[in-house]
Amino acid sequence: SHDNICRYIAREGSSVVVSVGYRLAPEHKYPAAYEDCLNATVHFMRNAEHYGVDPARISVCGDSAGGNLAAAVSQTLAGRPDLPRLRAQVLIYPGLQALDLDLPSYQQNRGVPLLLRERAAFFALHYLRGEASHKQDVLKGSHVPPEMRQKYKKWVSPD
Repeated sequence: SHDNICRYIAREGSSVVVSVGYRLAPEHKYPAAYEDCLNATVHFMRNAEHYGVDPARISVCGDSAGGNLAAAVSQTLAGRPDLPRLRAQVLIYPGLQALDLDLPSYQQNRGVPLLLRERAAFFALHYLRGEASHKQDVLKGSHVPPEMRQKYKKWVSPD
């Protein structure tokens, strides 16, 4: 699904683009996709010179769920002394938090196609659990204990 955009980025950015075909939910629940992306990135970083790539110029990128995966891979690799440092992470409308689906951006964009607020909750649950029976709980915010909501209020808040 992303072949054309990967080719465009490679051509216009004079870059090498490696696109990871990770396992998808609901057949493959978390952490399958994350492990696929992490393993592919580590393999590429360890063998970059074999592919004619400068290891100091490797970045990760993803959109939507792929943005989530790119962020998770970046965080995992940040402190790895056995690998070169990533040059950058590029996150395109990433799914980064499911603590509160009632924040202003979710409200303002709740009916914007393609990824409606309800669909975001549905897909997140499929990714994590393989089914979405608790979608309404997630949309109401009742999936998060009050003490966790308080703990992360500083970072996940309309303020």
